[in-house]
Amino acid sequence: MLVSRKRFIHAGSLATASMIIPRFLSAFEAPVQVPAGNKVVIVLQLSGGNDGLNTVIPVSNDIYYRNRPILGIKKADSLKLTDDAGLHPALTAFKAFYDEGSLGILNSVGYPDPDRSHFRSMDIWHSASESDKYLNDGWIGRFLDSQISRSEKPTQALEIDDTLSLALKGKHAKALAMKDPKRLYSSANEKFFKELVRTHQQEHEATTASYLYKTMADTISSADYIFNQSRMHPATAPYPKTEIGNSLRTIASLIFSDINTKVYYLSLGSFDTHVSQNNRQTKLFSDMNDAVDVFVKDLKANNRFQDVLLMSFSEFGRRVIQNASNGTDHGTANNMFFISGGLKKQGLLNPLPDLANLNDGDLKFQVDFKDVYATVLRNWLNANDKEILGKQYQPMDFV
Repeated sequence: MLVSRKRFIHAGSLATASMIIPRFLSAFEAPVQVPAGNKVVIVLQLSGGNDGLNTVIPVSNDIYYRNRPILGIKKADSLKLTDDAGLHPALTAFKAFYDEGSLGILNSVGYPDPDRSHFRSMDIWHSASESDKYLNDGWIGRFLDSQISRSEKPTQALEIDDTLSLALKGKHAKALAMKDPKRLYSSANEKFFKELVRTHQQEHEATTASYLYKTMADTISSADYIFNQSRMHPATAPYPKTEIGNSLRTIASLIFSDINTKVYYLSLGSFDTHVSQNNRQTKLFSDMNDAVDVFVKDLKANNRFQDVLLMSFSEFGRRVIQNASNGTDHGTANNMFFISGGLKKQGLLNPLPDLANLNDGDLKFQVDFKDVYATVLRNWLNANDKEILGKQYQPMDFV
């Protein structure tokens, strides 16, 4: 079968877009059923640098209102958590999670010597590196590596996107990036690709081309399995027709299908609110609130809420003082949300940021985000956090 250069590049794009090592891909091929009790982590990335001070609002702090005469959210408009803390008014479902004991909030999460570049700070969070170290693999990718070394059917991770984030790239294993199972299935089953794989399926030479064909074959097989499983267990709840709503619908259908996937990853943004912050943040929070609300109700209806942990993060927060454009500029420490029916501790897990003790106008971090990763890896995923993160951090006890 003669293949033109254009066709070959097209074929390569399918394999590389899948971002999967063949051995890892093959783990999707057989229906490994997972019983209730299988712990699942969903990482929600709030891209662009969400303003944490207008998310969990220090409603009794005069310093907050002096620095934000326009952007400051009034105590009466916030959703009361405590006498000193309120939630952004768009996060009504999160307030309900708080009241029922299924929401945990960590404040002042960050890292030493913070970087205000979106790209560099996101790399630091993705790779779980020190701010002066550069790594080519991510913390979830290294978790996948650790699973491959211990199991013939390693744990998979899926990112609901067209491209794979650094967080999910390991040295030996990578997650799968896809928008939805049907789209992946349609792309993988184009007649040309299937014929190309069929023609070259007997090749055993260790060449770049044979690797490509093998990866394509595994991609097609995995796409078939994921699509068929998602059709058998569709999420029927009324998810909003937004990007995050569609992503959480896809994740729910795969969780209910009981494929052996431990980590799902999705993003929402952009929260880079240098200008007219209130409208932008409110719209994004409304989308997040409505989608997560239906998702949690869906998990509860299917008896999976105890087993699923949804955690959110942003690459940095914003500066305490508003800018001249009714927005905020790049800052440092931020808050994280944890939503699950299986939390051991709930509510505000640590004090609000100290606005009287800033670092050149920025919040000082009090919790290293790598301690959070260690907590999730050890206590939720039952993994060796020291091996994955490269040193011993300090796990917490909220899960």
